[in-house]
Amino acid sequence: MPAAAQSKSEGLISRTAYIWRWLCIGWRLPSIMRARQKAARVAVENRESWGSMLEENAARFPDNAALKAEDARLSYQEYNQWANRCAHYFISQGLQKGDVAAVFLETRPELLIAYTAIAKIGAVNCMINTNLRQDALKHCLTLNPAAIFIVGEEVLGAFEEVKAGLDLSPNPRLYFVADQGRIPAPPGYIDLKEAVKAGPASNPATTAKVRPGDTIAYVFTSGTTGGMPKAAIITHGRLVRSRYYNGNAVLNIKPTDTIYIPLPFFHTNALALSWPCMFANGAAVAIRRKFSVRNFWQDVHTYHATVWCYVGELCRYLMNQAPQSDDRRNPLRKIIGNGLRADIWKDFKKRFGIGQVYEIYGAAESNLYFVNLLNLDGTVGMCRLPYAIVKYDADADEPVSNDRGFMQRVGVGATGLLLGEITEANPFHGYTSREATASKILRNVFTRGDAWFNTGDLVRNIGFNHVQFIDRTGDTYRWKGENVSTTEVEKVAHGFPRIGMAAAYGVVMPGGDGRAGMVAVIPANSAEDLDWKRLAQHFQHALPPYAVPRFVRLRTQFDYTPTHKISKVHLKNEGFDPGTIADPIYVLLPGATAYQPLTGEIYAAIMDHRYKF
Repeated sequence: MPAAAQSKSEGLISRTAYIWRWLCIGWRLPSIMRARQKAARVAVENRESWGSMLEENAARFPDNAALKAEDARLSYQEYNQWANRCAHYFISQGLQKGDVAAVFLETRPELLIAYTAIAKIGAVNCMINTNLRQDALKHCLTLNPAAIFIVGEEVLGAFEEVKAGLDLSPNPRLYFVADQGRIPAPPGYIDLKEAVKAGPASNPATTAKVRPGDTIAYVFTSGTTGGMPKAAIITHGRLVRSRYYNGNAVLNIKPTDTIYIPLPFFHTNALALSWPCMFANGAAVAIRRKFSVRNFWQDVHTYHATVWCYVGELCRYLMNQAPQSDDRRNPLRKIIGNGLRADIWKDFKKRFGIGQVYEIYGAAESNLYFVNLLNLDGTVGMCRLPYAIVKYDADADEPVSNDRGFMQRVGVGATGLLLGEITEANPFHGYTSREATASKILRNVFTRGDAWFNTGDLVRNIGFNHVQFIDRTGDTYRWKGENVSTTEVEKVAHGFPRIGMAAAYGVVMPGGDGRAGMVAVIPANSAEDLDWKRLAQHFQHALPPYAVPRFVRLRTQFDYTPTHKISKVHLKNEGFDPGTIADPIYVLLPGATAYQPLTGEIYAAIMDHRYKF
């Protein structure tokens, strides 16, 4: 377990620090409490939705900037009007509340407009990861059958690759969203921009019929049980609560704020954590299709971004850049996100003059949400929802039970498995698949008849209701801000003709966040038969870039668990040091087109951070 070497007292929150932080935000306590009360009343009052939040802000702040992008600026009034035109058009085409709309385009203003239009109707945005290809893409497009498909010009080729296997109706409703305008709408597609531009700009009547409990989006996640992506359910109420809790209580958003979100909107960091905060007080969001280290600070200055939604890897990328004399001269004052590592936390704040870090813990499907409201260093903060941290056996990969069959809570300073209690007031919506949802529920945990959501994550109890994220369990690891399913990687590996068996897992990469992908393989015939360039091409063609294994380890046999599963515990622990591992190891270096032998010299260079994975 990663925290095994950590002393019991190291990193714990002191009573003095805890009290002092509360005193620091004491002047905000009345507004924090009001925001929390509003968030808690969302479901009870059965009102407010994504569409109603936009319409309210468009009425209150019509001329405020709502959306900033490289090639577009929209006020609240303009944003609302374009969403209305799009909503009226979809209604005229028969889209109804509860229908599913597959949304497959990169982060750009058209995505935010289409998403909002669909939300105003009460239909469901099925947010497709634009990195997916082939089987994984087909799986996500067919898991929840869509009434319409919205496809961006930039991913048209990927969609066309799988379209024949989607079992579409004879006259499918396919909408093309032009990008650079290099090609017209292909045959069979409707040009969405052209179709909606003459529509009415008034608020549709459907907005008032959408309730907090209605589903607004499906977001795909591998979860912690491996397998192909599962569709997690996001409700309108969750986003409304995010507006009040994250926007008002945590970030204290003002009309002059701009929230910079250079993250994909098929992830909850953008979709559910930061985007709703704009509605707290008529603030703006600034977007970029893909995060860029080179353009980051330029964007911050151009958009006058005061808040940034981060993932930890991006913070490290910025820290790896050569220091500049004006690093602290920027408008950024608050950041919210997850994965900021303790080894750079304080240095990052100091170097860039960022006073407030609101680290969070949550997941698309989770019924728990932690946030570092007190701005303490090295913690994901507190959770107002019922949770437990229980003893966990990493070798057996299961919680530890006492002689009565119940799980045991850990004490302060200890690490364990995080669980979220499932109650009527704190439900677990889970996935669209009942089987997948059931697989995440543990029953009879502390008493007969209770039910708890298994997060699959290990956290440390650091005192005063605060926790520190440690690691993930199961057959999923995290790399480049993405959850990678080992089952999916193994499926692709087994699709290579000269691989007999494969076991994928993540290994700790020095200087990086998360775990880099590694796959141990037993060749079908001999190691000499493996074509290392073709193997790299095979992985790169079938997997998103973050899921491509960086290391391949050759094996002659595997160890197995009592249930006949390949045991990966020792493989993970051994890592990729060629000086201690007898098996041949190959590495795909940054920019390389083929795997090559991992020599002692290359290993030393990796350990010395001379390669930027």
